Amino acid sequence: MTQRKPAFTPQVSVPATYMRGGTSKGTFFKLSDLPERCQVPGAARDNFLLRVIGSPDPYGKQIDGLGNGSSSTSKTVILSKAKQTDHDVNYLFGQVNIAKPMIDWAGNCGNLTAAVGACAINMGLVAAERIADSAQNNGICEVRIWQENIGKTIIAHVPVYTDEQGRVQVQETGDFELDGVTFPAAEVKIEFIDPVDGDSSMFPTGNLIDDFTFTDSNGNSTTAKATFITAGIPTIFMKAEDLGFDGTELQGAINSDSEQLAKLERIRAQGGIAMGLFKDVSEAEKSQHIPKIAWVAPATTYTASSGKTVEADDIDLVVRAMSMGQLHHAMMGTAAVAIAAAATTQGTLVNQAAGGGELSEVRFGHPSGTLLVGGKTEQVDGRWQAKKVSMSRSARRIMVGEVFVPADCF
Repeated sequence: MTQRKPAFTPQVSVPATYMRGGTSKGTFFKLSDLPERCQVPGAARDNFLLRVIGSPDPYGKQIDGLGNGSSSTSKTVILSKAKQTDHDVNYLFGQVNIAKPMIDWAGNCGNLTAAVGACAINMGLVAAERIADSAQNNGICEVRIWQENIGKTIIAHVPVYTDEQGRVQVQETGDFELDGVTFPAAEVKIEFIDPVDGDSSMFPTGNLIDDFTFTDSNGNSTTAKATFITAGIPTIFMKAEDLGFDGTELQGAINSDSEQLAKLERIRAQGGIAMGLFKDVSEAEKSQHIPKIAWVAPATTYTASSGKTVEADDIDLVVRAMSMGQLHHAMMGTAAVAIAAAATTQGTLVNQAAGGGELSEVRFGHPSGTLLVGGKTEQVDGRWQAKKVSMSRSARRIMVGEVFVPADCF
Protein backbone atom coordinates (compact mmCIF):
# COMPACT_ATOMS: atom_id res chain seq x y z
CA MET A 1 0.00 0.00 0.00
CA THR A 2 1.42 3.41 -1.01
CA GLN A 3 1.99 5.73 1.94
CA ARG A 4 0.36 9.11 1.43
CA LYS A 5 2.36 12.25 2.12
CA PRO A 6 1.01 14.49 4.86
CA ALA A 7 -1.16 17.35 3.59
CA PHE A 8 0.68 19.85 5.74
CA THR A 9 4.16 21.30 6.21
CA PRO A 10 5.88 20.74 9.55
CA GLN A 11 7.30 23.71 11.40
CA VAL A 12 10.98 24.36 12.04
CA SER A 13 12.35 26.08 15.12
CA VAL A 14 15.20 28.58 15.35
CA PRO A 15 16.79 30.00 18.54
CA ALA A 16 15.77 33.62 19.08
CA THR A 17 15.76 36.38 21.67
CA TYR A 18 12.90 38.86 21.95
CA MET A 19 14.13 42.19 23.33
CA ARG A 20 13.05 45.71 24.04
CA GLY A 21 15.59 48.32 23.11
CA GLY A 22 14.70 51.93 23.82
CA THR A 23 11.10 52.42 22.69
CA SER A 24 11.19 49.55 20.19
CA LYS A 25 10.97 45.76 20.32
CA GLY A 26 12.54 43.24 18.00
CA THR A 27 13.43 39.61 17.43
CA PHE A 28 17.19 38.97 17.64
CA PHE A 29 19.01 36.09 15.97
CA LYS A 30 22.58 34.83 16.03
CA LEU A 31 23.63 34.48 12.40
CA SER A 32 24.97 30.95 12.86
CA ASP A 33 21.61 29.83 14.34
CA LEU A 34 19.66 30.73 11.20
CA PRO A 35 18.81 28.04 8.62
CA GLU A 36 21.80 27.72 6.29
CA ARG A 37 20.13 29.35 3.28
CA CYS A 38 19.08 32.27 5.51
CA GLN A 39 22.63 32.99 6.62
CA VAL A 40 23.22 35.00 3.45
CA PRO A 41 21.22 37.95 2.09
CA GLY A 42 18.42 37.10 -0.28
CA ALA A 43 14.84 35.97 -0.71
CA ALA A 44 15.12 33.02 1.69
CA ARG A 45 16.29 35.25 4.55
CA ASP A 46 13.66 37.90 3.85
CA ASN A 47 10.84 35.35 3.61
CA PHE A 48 11.92 33.69 6.84
CA LEU A 49 11.99 36.97 8.75
CA LEU A 50 8.69 38.12 7.26
CA ARG A 51 7.05 34.94 8.55
CA VAL A 52 8.64 35.34 11.97
CA ILE A 53 7.19 38.82 12.35
CA GLY A 54 3.85 37.97 10.71
CA SER A 55 4.03 40.04 7.52
CA PRO A 56 2.56 40.89 5.16
CA ASP A 57 -0.68 41.29 7.09
CA PRO A 58 -3.58 43.10 5.37
CA TYR A 59 -5.25 43.37 8.78
CA GLY A 60 -2.27 45.34 10.11
CA LYS A 61 -2.08 43.36 13.35
CA GLN A 62 0.63 40.73 12.66
CA ILE A 63 -1.41 38.28 14.73
CA ASP A 64 0.39 35.26 13.25
CA GLY A 65 3.87 36.44 14.20
CA LEU A 66 5.96 38.31 16.76
CA GLY A 67 5.22 41.78 15.39
CA ASN A 68 2.69 43.93 17.24
CA GLY A 69 1.24 45.90 14.33
CA SER A 70 3.45 48.99 14.62
CA SER A 71 6.71 50.09 13.01
CA SER A 72 8.30 50.16 16.49
CA THR A 73 7.73 46.44 16.97
CA SER A 74 8.08 45.13 13.40
CA LYS A 75 11.84 44.74 13.58
CA THR A 76 14.51 42.05 13.25
CA VAL A 77 18.19 41.93 14.18
CA ILE A 78 20.94 39.52 13.13
CA LEU A 79 24.13 39.47 15.22
CA SER A 80 27.47 37.82 14.49
CA LYS A 81 31.08 38.03 15.60
CA ALA A 82 32.60 41.18 14.15
CA LYS A 83 35.19 40.83 11.40
CA GLN A 84 36.29 44.45 11.73
CA THR A 85 39.35 45.19 13.87
CA ASP A 86 38.62 46.46 17.41
CA HIS A 87 34.91 45.58 17.21
CA ASP A 88 32.98 42.93 19.11
CA VAL A 89 29.78 42.34 17.20
CA ASN A 90 28.32 42.84 13.76
CA TYR A 91 24.78 44.25 13.90
CA LEU A 92 22.42 43.94 10.92
CA PHE A 93 18.96 45.50 11.20
CA GLY A 94 15.87 44.77 9.12
CA GLN A 95 12.74 46.95 9.26
CA VAL A 96 9.82 44.70 8.35
CA ASN A 97 6.93 46.27 6.49
CA ILE A 98 3.60 45.40 8.09
CA ALA A 99 1.36 45.33 5.02
CA LYS A 100 3.82 44.53 2.23
CA PRO A 101 6.23 41.60 1.69
CA MET A 102 9.21 43.89 2.11
CA ILE A 103 12.14 44.29 4.49
CA ASP A 104 14.10 47.53 4.39
CA TRP A 105 17.81 46.95 5.02
CA ALA A 106 18.81 50.53 4.18
CA GLY A 107 19.20 52.00 7.66
CA ASN A 108 19.78 51.42 11.35
CA CYS A 109 17.42 51.29 14.34
CA GLY A 110 18.84 53.50 17.04
CA ASN A 111 16.44 52.21 19.68
CA LEU A 112 17.32 48.55 19.19
CA THR A 113 20.98 49.57 19.20
CA ALA A 114 20.56 49.86 22.97
CA ALA A 115 19.82 46.13 23.13
CA VAL A 116 22.62 44.97 20.83
CA GLY A 117 25.42 45.13 23.40
CA ALA A 118 23.49 43.21 26.05
CA CYS A 119 22.26 40.63 23.54
CA ALA A 120 25.78 40.17 22.15
CA ILE A 121 27.10 39.49 25.65
CA ASN A 122 24.33 36.98 26.34
CA MET A 123 24.93 35.27 22.98
CA GLY A 124 28.63 34.82 23.74
CA LEU A 125 29.80 37.23 21.05
CA VAL A 126 31.88 39.39 23.44
CA ALA A 127 35.13 38.07 24.94
CA ALA A 128 34.38 36.59 28.38
CA GLU A 129 37.59 37.90 29.94
CA ARG A 130 36.76 41.48 28.95
CA ILE A 131 33.27 41.19 30.40
CA ALA A 132 34.73 39.80 33.64
CA ASP A 133 37.29 42.63 33.82
CA SER A 134 34.50 45.16 33.37
CA ALA A 135 32.47 43.62 36.22
CA GLN A 136 35.47 43.81 38.54
CA ASN A 137 36.38 47.38 37.64
CA ASN A 138 33.71 49.99 36.90
CA GLY A 139 30.81 47.62 36.17
CA ILE A 140 30.42 48.89 32.62
CA CYS A 141 31.32 46.73 29.63
CA GLU A 142 32.13 48.76 26.53
CA VAL A 143 30.75 46.84 23.54
CA ARG A 144 32.03 48.05 20.19
CA ILE A 145 29.36 47.48 17.56
CA TRP A 146 29.82 47.49 13.79
CA GLN A 147 26.52 48.64 12.32
CA GLU A 148 26.51 46.74 9.04
CA ASN A 149 23.60 48.57 7.38
CA ILE A 150 25.36 51.92 7.45
CA GLY A 151 28.98 50.86 8.01
CA LYS A 152 29.44 52.79 11.26
CA THR A 153 30.85 52.23 14.74
CA ILE A 154 28.57 52.46 17.76
CA ILE A 155 29.73 52.05 21.36
CA ALA A 156 27.29 50.67 23.93
CA HIS A 157 28.16 51.05 27.61
CA VAL A 158 26.43 48.00 29.09
CA PRO A 159 26.19 47.63 32.90
CA VAL A 160 27.33 44.21 34.19
CA TYR A 161 27.68 42.60 37.62
CA THR A 162 28.82 39.40 39.28
CA ASP A 163 26.00 37.33 40.78
CA GLU A 164 26.09 35.21 43.95
CA GLN A 165 27.35 32.20 42.00
CA GLY A 166 30.28 34.21 40.64
CA ARG A 167 28.83 34.51 37.16
CA VAL A 168 29.04 37.78 35.26
CA GLN A 169 25.61 38.94 34.13
CA VAL A 170 24.15 41.87 32.21
CA GLN A 171 22.31 44.27 34.52
CA GLU A 172 18.89 44.83 32.98
CA THR A 173 16.84 46.28 35.84
CA GLY A 174 17.42 49.67 37.44
CA ASP A 175 15.92 53.08 38.09
CA PHE A 176 16.56 54.77 34.73
CA GLU A 177 13.30 56.06 33.29
CA LEU A 178 12.82 56.50 29.55
CA ASP A 179 9.73 58.31 28.33
CA GLY A 180 7.76 55.99 26.09
CA VAL A 181 8.66 52.94 28.22
CA THR A 182 6.38 52.08 31.14
CA PHE A 183 8.88 50.55 33.56
CA PRO A 184 12.35 51.72 34.67
CA ALA A 185 15.44 49.70 33.76
CA ALA A 186 19.23 49.92 33.71
CA GLU A 187 20.70 52.84 31.77
CA VAL A 188 22.67 52.03 28.61
CA LYS A 189 24.70 54.91 27.24
CA ILE A 190 25.11 54.87 23.46
CA GLU A 191 27.71 56.73 21.40
CA PHE A 192 27.43 57.00 17.63
CA ILE A 193 30.95 57.60 16.30
CA ASP A 194 31.31 59.62 13.08
CA PRO A 195 27.67 59.02 12.09
CA VAL A 196 28.29 60.68 8.71
CA ASP A 197 30.74 59.39 6.08
CA GLY A 198 33.98 61.33 6.22
CA ASP A 199 33.98 61.86 2.45
CA SER A 200 30.45 63.21 2.31
CA SER A 201 28.61 66.17 3.74
CA MET A 202 26.22 65.89 6.66
CA PHE A 203 23.95 68.21 4.68
CA PRO A 204 23.60 66.57 1.24
CA THR A 205 22.47 69.74 -0.56
CA GLY A 206 25.37 71.71 0.88
CA ASN A 207 22.99 74.01 2.74
CA LEU A 208 21.92 74.19 6.37
CA ILE A 209 18.49 75.37 5.22
CA ASP A 210 16.95 74.89 1.77
CA ASP A 211 13.95 76.34 0.02
CA PHE A 212 12.20 73.03 -0.59
CA THR A 213 9.50 72.92 -3.27
CA PHE A 214 7.06 70.03 -3.24
CA THR A 215 3.76 69.29 -4.96
CA ASP A 216 0.43 68.04 -3.67
CA SER A 217 -1.79 65.35 -5.19
CA ASN A 218 -3.18 67.92 -7.65
CA GLY A 219 0.24 69.04 -8.82
CA ASN A 220 0.13 72.36 -6.94
CA SER A 221 3.53 73.54 -5.73
CA THR A 222 4.46 74.80 -2.27
CA THR A 223 7.85 76.08 -1.13
CA ALA A 224 8.92 75.85 2.51
CA LYS A 225 12.13 75.83 4.52
CA ALA A 226 13.79 72.47 5.18
CA THR A 227 16.97 71.11 6.69
CA PHE A 228 18.17 67.91 5.00
CA ILE A 229 20.62 65.86 7.07
CA THR A 230 22.17 62.40 6.86
CA ALA A 231 23.45 61.93 10.43
CA GLY A 232 21.99 58.84 12.12
CA ILE A 233 19.46 58.37 9.35
CA PRO A 234 18.58 60.60 6.40
CA THR A 235 16.00 63.03 7.75
CA ILE A 236 13.95 65.95 6.45
CA PHE A 237 13.32 68.59 9.11
CA MET A 238 10.62 71.19 8.51
CA LYS A 239 8.88 73.83 10.59
CA ALA A 240 5.69 72.55 12.19
CA GLU A 241 3.79 75.67 11.16
CA ASP A 242 4.70 75.14 7.47
CA LEU A 243 2.95 71.77 7.62
CA GLY A 244 -0.09 73.11 9.45
CA PHE A 245 1.03 71.67 12.81
CA ASP A 246 2.15 73.14 16.13
CA GLY A 247 4.64 70.42 17.12
CA THR A 248 2.62 68.99 20.02
CA GLU A 249 0.69 66.41 17.97
CA LEU A 250 0.07 62.93 19.37
CA GLN A 251 -0.45 59.76 17.35
CA GLY A 252 -4.24 59.99 17.28
CA ALA A 253 -4.21 63.38 15.59
CA ILE A 254 -2.00 62.21 12.71
CA ASN A 255 -2.38 58.47 12.27
CA SER A 256 -6.17 58.63 11.98
CA ASP A 257 -6.03 61.30 9.27
CA SER A 258 -5.50 59.61 5.89
CA GLU A 259 -5.17 62.92 4.06
CA GLN A 260 -2.39 64.11 6.39
CA LEU A 261 -0.59 60.77 6.10
CA ALA A 262 -0.75 60.91 2.30
CA LYS A 263 0.49 64.50 2.32
CA LEU A 264 3.43 63.68 4.58
CA GLU A 265 4.33 60.64 2.48
CA ARG A 266 4.39 62.75 -0.68
CA ILE A 267 6.66 65.31 0.99
CA ARG A 268 8.91 62.53 2.33
CA ALA A 269 9.30 60.98 -1.11
CA GLN A 270 10.03 64.31 -2.79
CA GLY A 271 12.46 65.19 0.00
CA GLY A 272 14.29 61.94 -0.63
CA ILE A 273 14.73 62.97 -4.26
CA ALA A 274 16.01 66.41 -3.18
CA MET A 275 18.55 64.65 -0.94
CA GLY A 276 19.76 62.52 -3.82
CA LEU A 277 18.51 59.27 -2.29
CA PHE A 278 16.11 58.45 -5.13
CA LYS A 279 15.69 59.20 -8.80
CA ASP A 280 11.91 59.44 -8.69
CA VAL A 281 8.87 59.03 -6.42
CA SER A 282 8.27 55.42 -7.42
CA GLU A 283 11.75 54.52 -6.19
CA ALA A 284 11.12 56.37 -2.92
CA GLU A 285 7.94 54.39 -2.33
CA LYS A 286 10.00 51.19 -2.22
CA SER A 287 12.07 52.46 0.71
CA GLN A 288 9.78 53.64 3.47
CA HIS A 289 12.50 53.41 6.12
CA ILE A 290 14.46 56.34 4.68
CA PRO A 291 14.34 59.24 4.70
CA LYS A 292 12.42 60.19 7.80
CA ILE A 293 10.32 63.34 7.88
CA ALA A 294 10.09 65.37 11.09
CA TRP A 295 8.82 68.76 12.15
CA VAL A 296 10.10 71.10 14.84
CA ALA A 297 8.83 74.05 16.84
CA PRO A 298 10.04 76.13 19.80
CA ALA A 299 9.49 74.74 23.28
CA THR A 300 5.88 74.81 24.41
CA THR A 301 3.90 73.17 27.19
CA TYR A 302 1.83 70.14 26.14
CA THR A 303 0.29 66.95 27.47
CA ALA A 304 2.18 63.77 26.57
CA SER A 305 0.47 60.53 25.59
CA SER A 306 0.87 59.25 29.16
CA GLY A 307 -1.19 62.18 30.44
CA LYS A 308 1.70 63.94 32.13
CA THR A 309 2.45 67.59 31.41
CA VAL A 310 5.67 68.46 29.63
CA GLU A 311 6.58 72.00 30.65
CA ALA A 312 8.09 74.39 28.14
CA ASP A 313 10.75 75.38 30.71
CA ASP A 314 11.98 71.76 30.85
CA ILE A 315 12.72 71.39 27.14
CA ASP A 316 14.54 73.25 24.38
CA LEU A 317 12.18 72.43 21.52
CA VAL A 318 9.46 70.02 20.40
CA VAL A 319 9.92 67.46 17.63
CA ARG A 320 7.58 65.01 15.93
CA ALA A 321 8.73 62.35 13.44
CA MET A 322 7.16 59.85 11.09
CA SER A 323 8.24 56.21 10.92
CA MET A 324 7.04 53.82 8.20
CA GLY A 325 4.08 56.04 7.38
CA GLN A 326 2.92 56.66 10.96
CA LEU A 327 3.68 59.26 13.62
CA HIS A 328 6.11 57.60 16.03
CA HIS A 329 4.86 57.18 19.59
CA ALA A 330 8.10 58.60 20.99
CA MET A 331 11.26 59.14 18.89
CA MET A 332 13.30 56.77 16.76
CA GLY A 333 16.87 56.46 18.03
CA THR A 334 18.36 57.20 14.64
CA ALA A 335 16.15 60.28 14.27
CA ALA A 336 17.33 61.35 17.73
CA VAL A 337 20.89 61.20 16.34
CA ALA A 338 19.79 63.45 13.48
CA ILE A 339 18.15 65.83 15.97
CA ALA A 340 21.32 65.98 18.08
CA ALA A 341 23.54 66.65 15.07
CA ALA A 342 21.22 69.28 13.61
CA ALA A 343 20.56 71.01 16.93
CA THR A 344 24.28 71.35 17.68
CA THR A 345 24.97 72.81 14.23
CA GLN A 346 24.32 76.52 14.38
CA GLY A 347 21.94 77.73 11.68
CA THR A 348 19.73 74.70 11.01
CA LEU A 349 15.97 74.72 11.53
CA VAL A 350 16.42 72.41 14.52
CA ASN A 351 19.05 74.70 16.04
CA GLN A 352 16.82 77.73 15.48
CA ALA A 353 13.82 76.00 17.10
CA ALA A 354 16.03 75.26 20.12
CA GLY A 355 16.85 78.94 20.48
CA GLY A 356 19.89 79.15 18.21
CA GLY A 357 23.52 79.63 19.08
CA GLU A 358 26.24 77.16 20.03
CA LEU A 359 24.69 74.12 21.69
CA SER A 360 26.34 70.90 22.92
CA GLU A 361 23.13 69.17 23.99
CA VAL A 362 19.37 69.64 23.83
CA ARG A 363 16.34 68.15 25.54
CA PHE A 364 13.44 67.83 23.14
CA GLY A 365 9.80 67.01 23.71
CA HIS A 366 8.25 64.11 21.79
CA PRO A 367 4.79 62.48 21.99
CA SER A 368 5.68 60.35 25.03
CA GLY A 369 7.81 62.85 26.95
CA THR A 370 11.36 64.13 26.64
CA LEU A 371 14.83 62.98 25.63
CA LEU A 372 18.27 64.49 26.22
CA VAL A 373 20.80 64.12 23.40
CA GLY A 374 24.28 65.50 22.89
CA GLY A 375 26.43 66.10 19.85
CA LYS A 376 29.69 67.46 18.58
CA THR A 377 29.81 68.83 15.05
CA GLU A 378 32.54 70.69 13.21
CA GLN A 379 33.45 71.94 9.77
CA VAL A 380 36.12 70.00 7.89
CA ASP A 381 37.30 71.51 4.59
CA GLY A 382 34.16 73.63 4.50
CA ARG A 383 31.76 70.74 5.17
CA TRP A 384 29.88 70.09 8.39
CA GLN A 385 30.47 66.71 10.00
CA ALA A 386 29.18 65.11 13.19
CA LYS A 387 32.07 63.61 15.15
CA LYS A 388 29.99 61.98 17.88
CA VAL A 389 26.39 61.86 19.06
CA SER A 390 25.32 60.39 22.38
CA MET A 391 22.16 59.48 24.25
CA SER A 392 20.94 57.19 27.02
CA ARG A 393 18.45 54.38 26.46
CA SER A 394 17.58 51.13 28.24
CA ALA A 395 17.06 47.54 27.14
CA ARG A 396 15.67 44.31 28.52
CA ARG A 397 15.28 40.68 27.49
CA ILE A 398 11.63 39.70 27.28
CA MET A 399 11.95 36.14 26.00
CA VAL A 400 14.70 33.70 25.08
CA GLY A 401 13.77 30.49 23.31
CA GLU A 402 12.78 29.26 19.87
CA VAL A 403 10.63 30.81 17.18
CA PHE A 404 8.59 28.50 14.94
CA VAL A 405 7.80 29.01 11.25
CA PRO A 406 6.41 26.66 8.56
CA ALA A 407 9.29 24.88 6.81
CA ASP A 408 8.06 25.91 3.37
CA CYS A 409 7.89 29.67 4.05
CA PHE A 410 11.48 30.29 3.03
